[in-house]
Amino acid sequence: MRHLELMVRVAACAAAFFAVSPAVAGEGPKRVVSMNVCTDQLAMLVAGERQLLSVSYLASDPSTSVLAEEAGRYRVNHGLAEEIFLLHPDLVIAGTYTTRTTVELLRRLGIRVEEFAPESSIDDIRASLMRMGDLLGRPEHAAELVAELDRGLAALAADRPPERTVALYYANSYMSGAGTLVDAVVDAAGLVNIADRLGIVGTVELPLELLVLAAPDMVVGDEARYAKPALAQEIFMHPAFKALLSKARPVVVPSAYTICGTPFTLEAARILQRAAREPAGALR
Repeated sequence: MRHLELMVRVAACAAAFFAVSPAVAGEGPKRVVSMNVCTDQLAMLVAGERQLLSVSYLASDPSTSVLAEEAGRYRVNHGLAEEIFLLHPDLVIAGTYTTRTTVELLRRLGIRVEEFAPESSIDDIRASLMRMGDLLGRPEHAAELVAELDRGLAALAADRPPERTVALYYANSYMSGAGTLVDAVVDAAGLVNIADRLGIVGTVELPLELLVLAAPDMVVGDEARYAKPALAQEIFMHPAFKALLSKARPVVVPSAYTICGTPFTLEAARILQRAAREPAGALR
């Protein structure tokens, strides 16, 4: 706590030498900093030229960010209050789980911080895009992105594949069910999440035996595999899991499409639809 108080005093002194210019009334902010990989991508999509100053270091990681290459255009931050303060932002965008100490300190310094909760539905994606548009003074552009999202959803709904059950099964035997973004992706693809039939809400640990008994048509994971053997992924080496994959279709959905709720989430649904149309055994 003493360290936090010291940081406040030091930063307050620095403010006497570095004036932070507020945005002109009626205009969007001119120096925006994002410190969360999901708000990074929303801001990159919505922001105007030179409006977004900095994004988090995770924005350049292709395993978590679809816009990893685009992120190279911006300064990188690591969510530290000192570095963000010295960028003189007139708006900082964070996630609700972003470093709480940093968020608290920036607000105590009088810097505007807006937080976004993780998206868990398509409606949440629409709402986040529109809110980002309002915050950045670009509501029309955000509305265009929402319209594009809706056109993509309509195309998915108009070309539904044969009904297939899908298991979203990840490291440490975790399965995703109702109330998660990936469950919304399965629904958008016109498929059935096997977790719904098992009464699973959220993301919970599911014993392999129950997964096998559920007999899904498709088993979905991401592309991540550890370089060295790890207990978290030993379930994928189990004979029962391998036997399941001799009948169910394995499908890889890159995690970057489902970690954050963005228009790119539609690509995960497209991957599922394409896999559902493959003839039996095509991917084995």
